[in-house]
Amino acid sequence: MTHHDEHANLPPRIELNGPAPNFTANTTHGVLDFHEWKRDKWAILFSHPADFTPVCTTEFVEFARRWEELEKKQVKIIGNSIDSIYSHIAWVRDIEAKFDVPIKFPVIADLDQKVAQLYNMVHEPSSATAAVRCVFFIDPKNTVRAMIYYPLNVGRNFDEVMRVVDALQTVDESGVACPANWNVGDKVIVPPPTTQAAALERVNDKKLEVTDWYLSKKSL
Repeated sequence: MTHHDEHANLPPRIELNGPAPNFTANTTHGVLDFHEWKRDKWAILFSHPADFTPVCTTEFVEFARRWEELEKKQVKIIGNSIDSIYSHIAWVRDIEAKFDVPIKFPVIADLDQKVAQLYNMVHEPSSATAAVRCVFFIDPKNTVRAMIYYPLNVGRNFDEVMRVVDALQTVDESGVACPANWNVGDKVIVPPPTTQAAALERVNDKKLEVTDWYLSKKSL
């Protein structure tokens, strides 16, 4: 078998700024077509290792609490794990009862690991069957714009999830970049000049906060 043949049947690798593969799946909201469901909106697709596990439960509560804020930002949420639809329903109902938060987003019952394989959520050294904690940020054009992976025993930072959403939407709307630790309201980075003449012009630009020709900031 040639090296090429070995990889002939593997799904395409998920890559930053690459396409977010479509799928049809059974969820707690019924059967849905992913691209049709998110249509023209941002989406966060996240995986969790298993229902009725402590870390995942805390994360579901947090996603539920942020649901309304994400809706306002035109971001839809969808969860995924390899548990059955009945397990998902029971767990969601349990979380709603114990934590007094409504779970308004669908959860995929990925029993055949179709979605997990498509999005490279199962990492063999971590677990042969459970999806690790992945978060995929997918834009309205179905492009994967950011990915965050966490191990099974460390829960996600939801302030960072929200910050990434805000940053991605800001760079798209304003054609800028976001510096380290950027939050909404902070100054943004203006793209650096690409010619010597433009660099000379930039260092004399009084409208910007110019550190040097390659690093300039402004307020939005």
